[in-house]
Amino acid sequence: MKKKIEILAPAKDLIQGIAAINSGADALYIGAPQFGARSNATNSIEDIASLVQYAHLFNAQVFVVMNTILYDNELETCRQMIYQLYDIGVDALIIQDMAIMEMDLPPIVLHASTQANNRDADKIKFLKDAGIKRVVLARELNLHQIKQISDYADVELEFFVTGALCVSFSGNCYMSVANGERSANRGSCAQNCRLPYNLIDGNGETLIKNSHLLSIKDLDISDQIPNLIEAGICSFKIEGRLKDIVYVKNNVSYLRQKLDSFLEGEGSEKYTKASSGKCTFTFDSSLNRTFNRGYTDYFVNDRHNSIGSWESPKSKGQYIGKLIQTTGNAYEIENGELLNNGDGLCFINENNEADGIYVNKAENGKIYPNVLKEIQPGTFIYRNNDAAFIKIVEREDSAVRKISTTLALTENETGFELTATDEDGNISIVTLEHSKEQTKTGESIEENIKIQLAKTGFTPYTADEINVMFSQNWFLPISKINEMRRTVYDQLTQVRLANYKREEHQLVKTSHPYPETKLDFMYNVSNKTARKFYERHGVTEIEKAFELQWDPGKSRVMTTKYCIKYELKKCPIHQKDIVGVKVKEPLVLKQGELEYKLKFNCKPCEMEIWEKDAEFEIEEDHLH
Repeated sequence: MKKKIEILAPAKDLIQGIAAINSGADALYIGAPQFGARSNATNSIEDIASLVQYAHLFNAQVFVVMNTILYDNELETCRQMIYQLYDIGVDALIIQDMAIMEMDLPPIVLHASTQANNRDADKIKFLKDAGIKRVVLARELNLHQIKQISDYADVELEFFVTGALCVSFSGNCYMSVANGERSANRGSCAQNCRLPYNLIDGNGETLIKNSHLLSIKDLDISDQIPNLIEAGICSFKIEGRLKDIVYVKNNVSYLRQKLDSFLEGEGSEKYTKASSGKCTFTFDSSLNRTFNRGYTDYFVNDRHNSIGSWESPKSKGQYIGKLIQTTGNAYEIENGELLNNGDGLCFINENNEADGIYVNKAENGKIYPNVLKEIQPGTFIYRNNDAAFIKIVEREDSAVRKISTTLALTENETGFELTATDEDGNISIVTLEHSKEQTKTGESIEENIKIQLAKTGFTPYTADEINVMFSQNWFLPISKINEMRRTVYDQLTQVRLANYKREEHQLVKTSHPYPETKLDFMYNVSNKTARKFYERHGVTEIEKAFELQWDPGKSRVMTTKYCIKYELKKCPIHQKDIVGVKVKEPLVLKQGELEYKLKFNCKPCEMEIWEKDAEFEIEEDHLH
């Protein structure tokens, strides 16, 4: 059997979920009323139920995100909500807290969220053996590591393919809690990584001023899809439950077309798409036409390029060209003819800050802005608000998805029969009791019947083949033909929904050993039930979650693969030929009252961020 490969899209709400399905998503992930890691993207059970029904019509799945850490007093609410979600037909839950594995649950499939820090093959294998059906891998892994995990753990693997990157290992960022008691693990990240900082060295000298030193570019590894599939990925996830509908439709349609060309070409022997229907678009999708901070392939091909986006955490958009000159109250820009009234432009000003203008009028290659700002000739100009593109994509009919059907109109003893067979082999039959009369002219009206039957309009179907099989040239009124067509498709929808097979999995409690016996705060154990889960699997020492115990001023608040030394071209491992003068450590990030120390662990190639009063030893370069 061919392996199914899916595109997994974010759904902020019901409307965006439907738009993602129409744009070609095979699955959606959406937040419930509580316990999702984006507290501003919650949805009612009723809305999720509507989305489930719409998705299932196309054999697409709906996953609900319940990936915050839970406190003892929330466990029962969470358990009850899981039953509600199961009852409305949700296909799986994406979880972080192991307390859920201890609960008395319905037979619903569980996926381990990337917040569960999935980067070690042995821990991923542990989760599979404990009953987890799919693991959302850490974004920091490379192709070789993914292949190793896939071979060893033999579990479904999901990986992010486009969208914003968390600079920290997911689930291991505590900056937001430490600075204002807003926990990222509880869904209310304050995005401290997107703030501007000064970088100060061990001598107290400021190396870099007011730069977004922890803000990194967005991810795009869409050109690696074939390699990732070969390495074991079956689901490609788009980040963005807080993004707008244009971003979602643009990303989904772009990846749909990219994946389809692989599935219809070199991948056709072994792989197939995961849901039904075919999409048509009125726009040409291109990732840089909606929100992005510039793109990186992160570490999928190991560490080789700079990944910081230091000038600004805002969207950079699409590169247009350089500023040629300013004449009067207008700019002349290379490729300026691409710009339209209402576009938003962005550039980096002389203070190395992101700045922007709106295009009031674009004519004869000249751009008249809302405010004339002084921009140096040669400055790179980007468009981060593409007015014409947004207008097209926002239209409901800009992405349409239809299921292919064949219609056959035949006669029976008492009248006529219309049969619809869809691309998945579902069948719907409608009979019409009607007297058989020859047409007045004695000629066939087959062509006319076909024209009427082909009018599938706003249904989710197309009639790609229509056969009329009469023994004589019977007459049928147009109103009857239309009525049969409407009924046969209404019925087909009911048949498709009734035939949808949700995968179920009843969790059985296990006691195989966890790969570690001691867990520090980074395992995010925040309730007695999760503690019980780990203890049953042989863990003897468990520190409380950071949220319950941190020591203000002295804590490690982030662990990341991103490295400021590397960005500065001062890495003693990868850049030893160009390092020149070493930086004096410890390096410090400062933002107003906030101050952090950076610790570089070169062996695992990671950077840690500690609060200002923390004490640690600085690794000497000669250790390597």
